Amino acid sequence: MSEEIAGWELSRHGDRESYRKRLANGVTVHARWEGAGTVEAYVEPAGIGRTLTRSRKEFRDREAFFTAARLVVDTVANLPSFRMGTETHADHVLTGEVAGSVDTVPGSGGVPEAELTFTLTDGRSITLILTEDQADDLTSSIYSLSKHVWSEQREEEERAPATEAEVPDVNEVDAGPDSPHELMTVLEEKFGVTRDFMLAHVDWSAVVVVGEPAVSTLLDRADELAEAVAPRWFPGATERPGEVWVVLYRDVTR
Repeated sequence: MSEEIAGWELSRHGDRESYRKRLANGVTVHARWEGAGTVEAYVEPAGIGRTLTRSRKEFRDREAFFTAARLVVDTVANLPSFRMGTETHADHVLTGEVAGSVDTVPGSGGVPEAELTFTLTDGRSITLILTEDQADDLTSSIYSLSKHVWSEQREEEERAPATEAEVPDVNEVDAGPDSPHELMTVLEEKFGVTRDFMLAHVDWSAVVVVGEPAVSTLLDRADELAEAVAPRWFPGATERPGEVWVVLYRDVTR
């Protein structure tokens, strides 16, 4: 019966556990535990292939056994490829751009390891199993990259002068008259129309300007008047028998 644990193919036969890991460069690491452990690395096929290394004695401590197995993997993984009689560097198994974040969880193989899972932009994913030393090396390497690769960009950003968001100057903004009293003040100060020419509805919903020269002045400056009393008032002209009135209506929707 075979299963996979922490990247190793595990076969159990009674009390014997056989761990095997095939590497991309054609090397296979075989670790066997049966109350004691041995580790070897060889080039396929097993038995008639070339043996690269073998433990000189059995490991009595299970933790030391697994540590030795990982050290052998780390060593032979950096060897050139032995496949098909060639001695070129092993091909990259997986290359691509990482999408999103990296998932990091404790190892699932019963040993102190970490599993890093990368999802690539093409939908594939790869899980890396690291020992404590490898994780420390990775952390150190990434920190070094952060200092030397991205530090220049950060320094440029820090040197760039801080730009303050422009705040509009509202000191000179005229919000227009609100109350009827404010409206009358605007008519008098900006257009010279005194209150002698003004009438108001009982509910102050409108202010009426009657008589000359007040009406003619406001009609001649109609655009300026509309801008001066906006947004809460708007002007209009009403013809009466023999005369014209200028009526300023209050916008009840505001």
